[in-house]
Amino acid sequence: MMHDHESEYDDSRHDEPSRSQLRREALDVLKLAQQLAVLSDAQLASLPLADALREEVQRTRAVKQQIARKRAEQFLAKQLRKLDDTEIEPLRAALEHGREHTRREAAGLHRIEQWRERLITDGDAALDELMQRFPSFDRQHLRQLARRARAEREAQKPLHAFHELFRTLRELLG
Repeated sequence: MMHDHESEYDDSRHDEPSRSQLRREALDVLKLAQQLAVLSDAQLASLPLADALREEVQRTRAVKQQIARKRAEQFLAKQLRKLDDTEIEPLRAALEHGREHTRREAAGLHRIEQWRERLITDGDAALDELMQRFPSFDRQHLRQLARRARAEREAQKPLHAFHELFRTLRELLG
């Protein structure tokens, strides 16, 4: 007789998530709310959010005082917890996609900066390597920009050619 009661009790306990699991899930949703609260208008507009939730994110972003902001983020998290997985997972996926896009964009800008620096410091050797990889580039224009950028740097003048070289490389490599 005790075995029936114990097994019934054990089964009901295993169906419920532990307090630790509930806390982890609540913290995950709070982190999601904090991520939403720092997005720009353009980033926010691209997310699959209901209008009421989008307005709540905007209200949260408007709060500037630290303690009030924390309360607003917690309230936003509470609203997010009301969503089911089919509504929240596309949101998480969209945020992750945005972060991945930002990482790729940063890596691309870093590569452009490296080429710019090599063209300025290594001169024709770097230009030859760049032309081997991208033969359609305007060799003479790149050489002139790199030389002007080097001269600006050495003379400690405003870096107009330096910035123009970056823009040109971004067009060509981007």
